[in-house]
Amino acid sequence: MAKPLRMTVHGDTALRERGIKLRWVETAISQPDWTTLDPRPDRMRAFKTIPERDGRILRVVYAETVTEIRLITAFFDRNAKKP
Repeated sequence: MAKPLRMTVHGDTALRERGIKLRWVETAISQPDWTTLDPRPDRMRAFKTIPERDGRILRVVYAETVTEIRLITAFFDRNAKKP
């Protein structure tokens, strides 16, 4: 990643509670399968298939500034469909 990844409290908690590895989040942001805009205008959604989790799709919501990428949340999205 070109910019540092900063965890919000919720983002950090979500990873720990949901068993999501940080490297999966980093890969989803840097090499997503696809992205969409979040309803909040300053946020993006990145989606990545995770083979180690039986091909489930990880959704990562983040906000990018000039200096950093801030992780908002991450979860496995059962309803995600690649466009």
